[in-house]
Amino acid sequence: MGEDISEGYGITEEDVDKLHARMDREAERAGYHLNPDVEFTKELVLGILVNEKRYGYWACPCRLASGEKEEDLDIICPCNYRDPDLSEYGACYCALYVSEEVLKGEKELGSIPERRPSPETRKAAKARESESFTFTGKLSKPVWRCPVCGYLCAMDEPAAVCPICKAKKERFERFM
Repeated sequence: MGEDISEGYGITEEDVDKLHARMDREAERAGYHLNPDVEFTKELVLGILVNEKRYGYWACPCRLASGEKEEDLDIICPCNYRDPDLSEYGACYCALYVSEEVLKGEKELGSIPERRPSPETRKAAKARESESFTFTGKLSKPVWRCPVCGYLCAMDEPAAVCPICKAKKERFERFM
């Protein structure tokens, strides 16, 4: 096995290369693009792997995770903020994902402001959301929403993996 490149987490260059290749394939299949600066991108992939070892999930490598998965669901890679950042700035916050325009060199990357609300704001919004929503109709199944891409499905349980963006089941939110 290769040399540990992760300061004691047991992650090798081969591990990073494998995940980078997998993420690149999955991104392209879903219509997304990883940053073409492979060295930079592999550093972010290493950060994802380190966070997986630390917390048990792919916390965004450019944000400080709490270590509480429920609290960090919005920043599990790919994060909930990827698509709005790609649309507005041409890259996600950490620049792991880039737009077609950036990939083709038609748009330059600049600074990307943090979209993630503070923990206090997130908590208050969640409380308001649960208080303000009332649905009077009856559905035979609950509706689940993928917070990354907005995909909706009406099933007893959410899909194991979002068919659109490949976010995992635990990322889905009960919509109705």
